[in-house]
Amino acid sequence: MGKGITRRGRPPARAVAVFCTGVLAAGTLAACGSSGGLKINVYQAPEDNFQSVVDNCNKQANGRYEIVYNKLPRGSDDQRLQMARRLAAGDQSLDVLGLDVTWVPEFAEAGWAEEWTGQHKETASAGVLPAPLKTAEWNGKLYGAPKNTNVQLLWYDDRVTPKPPATWDEMIAQSKQLKAQGKPYQIVFTGAQYEGLVVVYNTLVQSAGGHILSEDGKSVVLDEGAVKALEILKNVTASGITDPSLTTFQEDETRQAFQQGNAAFELNWPFVYPSFAKEKKADLPHFKWAKYPEVNPGDTAKTTIGGIDFAVSTYSQHKPEAFEAALCLRSPENQKFSALKDGVPPTLESIYGDDTPLDPSKPEGSDNPSMGSTYPMRATIVDALKTASLRPLTPAYQSMSTVMSKVLSPPAEIDPRKTADRLRKELNDALESKGVIP
Repeated sequence: MGKGITRRGRPPARAVAVFCTGVLAAGTLAACGSSGGLKINVYQAPEDNFQSVVDNCNKQANGRYEIVYNKLPRGSDDQRLQMARRLAAGDQSLDVLGLDVTWVPEFAEAGWAEEWTGQHKETASAGVLPAPLKTAEWNGKLYGAPKNTNVQLLWYDDRVTPKPPATWDEMIAQSKQLKAQGKPYQIVFTGAQYEGLVVVYNTLVQSAGGHILSEDGKSVVLDEGAVKALEILKNVTASGITDPSLTTFQEDETRQAFQQGNAAFELNWPFVYPSFAKEKKADLPHFKWAKYPEVNPGDTAKTTIGGIDFAVSTYSQHKPEAFEAALCLRSPENQKFSALKDGVPPTLESIYGDDTPLDPSKPEGSDNPSMGSTYPMRATIVDALKTASLRPLTPAYQSMSTVMSKVLSPPAEIDPRKTADRLRKELNDALESKGVIP
């Protein structure tokens, strides 16, 4: 999945007023025109209950500063573009940056994200699962505090498939058998021309033991594992076992296709569980999950993870307070709150085993959930996170993603060897900044 303006000195009041007017006119929430006091501006993707997290941290700050939640656009590309433009211009009004896990190398290499060191680094790293922590690193240094993570699972209906497939070959074979029997049979996943398709491909490559880039991220590899991943994408989409509209499917379209009853297998993030519970409550006991299918039998799938890391802007004029605020916003207490209220899985392993309800002083219920009730699949999530993979780590990832989504779409038209050759050429161009046209 995923997903600026610098400040070295405070601009004159008139400049601030003009800037605020422009920002508000553009529809962006900004900490402008507020009363006196130190403001720490957090730029973060929309989350329904994140303001409650901010309020909680403001109480803990006890008047020393006020955290202001500036909602970024909903689209991941738009979020990145807004922050990148403002940071490239040296905007000093950005303090804490909510970065998609794929942006950390770019923001670090550009000099926009401050390195985490000392006690701040120790606190930001403590108890974090290894894969989410690695998303916040670049060239051996930490540039973000992992806020939340995410990992895809295989979802199925046990009335249709009592035993989930362990491998892609098994899943494809079961799908064909179910189709012949006149039962729900489709395999659905994010097949549109966007980052979701790249996530599926990266998972297949990693699970096949392959590589897209070299370990240092400086050269294109596209080895036999990457070719095998292309073969699987071609096979599954050209065999008449996916939804006819798969090439338009993003996450929610994938969810809806499964809920409509035509699909037997859904590859998607855990957000699908609360949605299913709300919209098809009577069928919930039959909505099951398993780890992502393996490519090679016996080799655990290496599922691509998502998530958000909190970075501190290099241009922030209040770095001590910004680091403190970022740590509070992703503290164990607040990660648990966000997991239960906004459905974003925590990066701290200890939270998955915490069975106390959100308000320990009250009985557990729908308004006072626990990890056990909200994440019945939590053990599977943790297992998947322990073997998870990252998307290629490179400052040029955004261009690479654009190339891959374009070349892979539509997946039914993939010619594995020829497509691999095309990917090598176009990804090399992306790494060399030769220009990428979506």
